[in-house]
Amino acid sequence: MAQTLNGKTALVTGAGRGIGRTIAERLAADGATVAITYNASSAGAEEAVAAIEKAGGTAFALQADLSDAGSIPGLYDELDRELTERKGSKTLDILVNNAGNSGWGGLSDATPEAWDTMIAVHARAPFFMVQSALSRLSDGGRIINISSGLSTRPQPMVPIYSMAKAAINNLTHALAMELGPRGIAVNAVAPGWTRTDMNAAVREDANTVKAIEADTAFGRFGETSDIAAVVAFLASDDARWVTGQVIEASGGYRL
Repeated sequence: MAQTLNGKTALVTGAGRGIGRTIAERLAADGATVAITYNASSAGAEEAVAAIEKAGGTAFALQADLSDAGSIPGLYDELDRELTERKGSKTLDILVNNAGNSGWGGLSDATPEAWDTMIAVHARAPFFMVQSALSRLSDGGRIINISSGLSTRPQPMVPIYSMAKAAINNLTHALAMELGPRGIAVNAVAPGWTRTDMNAAVREDANTVKAIEADTAFGRFGETSDIAAVVAFLASDDARWVTGQVIEASGGYRL
């Protein structure tokens, strides 16, 4: 695989597992030095770093509870120290806002506390992650937000999650306009049904899986590597003329 990101630095939030981990692995394989954040599972983050290093890449993990926006400046202080030690500079080239949380919550069972936590992680955290990144992000850099197909096709069983991801799409457009003069491309990737532990229960129902696959042009669930490939493209120089876009990566779900 060509190292299209050789010499670049990247920060991927929530990369101890699932889509975030595969994104981190792909960016590292493409040559970037990758910082990954985790909240509770240090073991998962350590496994991700070990896998990247075993494959010949460079990565390190940082703990961050992104439900607390006040913790974000401290996260960047830690990132500055690590990058300066490893690269001689705190410059960040790629920011991937991927972190999420479970507890989707429907209209009948949601609580204000659950609503606040979901919005804090999925919508508020990316905003303040970008705010703190601005003094570190290189001109010509990349911001890639992980959205969802539910941002444009919301489902009644997950209204809070759908709202939060719609907010990410809007934020992506606003940031693309603001940061365009610096040559910073800002895009979002909206996965469809992708095999992760978040939807493991859904995939236990054979009839549900069959219905989803029948409603997908490619006839299968997505893999985390499918999403990581789109992120890697957006992080590369080949995507230099793409900004302000929400790219659905769903294999053609519900066309």
